[in-house]
Amino acid sequence: MNSFVSLLSIFDYPTAPVICEFIFVFLALTAVNVFIDLFIKRLPINITLGVLSGAFIIFYTFQFLIFSIVILAAIIILVIISIFVNLAEFRFIFANKTTQKRNDKVLLNKNLGEIDKIYNKEELYKTVNETVMYLSKRKIGAIMTFEKKDNLKAIIKNGSILNAPVTFELLITIFYPGTRLHDGAVVIKDNIITAASVYYTPTTKPLTGKYGSRHRAAIGISEICDAVTVVVSEETGRISIAYNGELETYAPDRFYKAFTNIMSESDVLSADDSTGGHSVNGF
Repeated sequence: MNSFVSLLSIFDYPTAPVICEFIFVFLALTAVNVFIDLFIKRLPINITLGVLSGAFIIFYTFQFLIFSIVILAAIIILVIISIFVNLAEFRFIFANKTTQKRNDKVLLNKNLGEIDKIYNKEELYKTVNETVMYLSKRKIGAIMTFEKKDNLKAIIKNGSILNAPVTFELLITIFYPGTRLHDGAVVIKDNIITAASVYYTPTTKPLTGKYGSRHRAAIGISEICDAVTVVVSEETGRISIAYNGELETYAPDRFYKAFTNIMSESDVLSADDSTGGHSVNGF
């Protein structure tokens, strides 16, 4: 009877050290079970370990020290045997973890590289609009081609490679009369000026009205690829856009909306084209 009362007394006002000790034992055994469950996918071992852990906690709580020691020894032996028996599986898992980390690092670097290519289209369109308005007002001739899905590498070889960011200052400097690059077209890919002073084969189809060499060249490049080309007339300051073999003229206050609409339309058509772009050779 005294022993039973003594046994029940452990639940009366447990001290902080006892509580901490119980929590530590519980967490340690839980960690062991989780570890084995993650790396050893064998149900009998997991069940046996779980039962032994539960028994150990019960005996340890009721202060059956001998039983607790025996069960703890059995748990340790079972864990050691499980690890050695499944050593090959452990090597495979950790090897895969290392490979996965390496692959994740490569993928992260690739994603970062793709992020670098992302640009603000609205800012680009505003820069182009500001440039076109400036050139049109001063009647400075210009031709700017915006590369889409079709590759223009073969064509830009006849020009000067720049690979510079699109800025208002750089564009007006390129087209300023008297500079070495002002004749010919500027080719823009995303938000990069890939080349300047690029020459296209002009269209041979008859045109109604008076059109200069820049307009014929703009139509010519639009006939052989999906690029969008903006032209500013040197004689009149007239603004035109060539796309899909057609040339349309726009008033200054209508240019920005027309340009953004055509660029968006060409983006959609390029995305819908499952055949992919092709390399363009204008000569």
